[in-house]
Amino acid sequence: QAQLVESGGGLVQAGGSLRLSCAASGRTFSRNYMAWFRQAPGKAHEFVAAISWSNSYTYYADSLKGRFTISRDNAKNTVYLQMNGLKPEDTAVYVCAGGVVTLGEHTFYGRYGYRGQGTQVTVSS
Repeated sequence: QAQLVESGGGLVQAGGSLRLSCAASGRTFSRNYMAWFRQAPGKAHEFVAAISWSNSYTYYADSLKGRFTISRDNAKNTVYLQMNGLKPEDTAVYVCAGGVVTLGEHTFYGRYGYRGQGTQVTVSS
């Protein structure tokens, strides 16, 4: 049974940084995309970033480019999201997702077959 487990969330002041981790187990995601989405209260899941496990190509939401960085560690089967310059509007539950999606589908939460439980990120002003 494939499993994605996020960690690294927490409370941080505006301008601070956090690094989220997503540990994958139970199957190989070597030909998949891995992605981060976030969901603020009362809102739909929002695409944050994605990485192709096979070639490490990365994709970002336009509004987050330059502040967030997605990366992966093959040996640890883990995907990371480095978040810098955090703002109160970044407050949300951040969810890791993985699956066989095509480029173009990679921003759609519902297309990913595997999703974690999420980790809360709260940015205070």
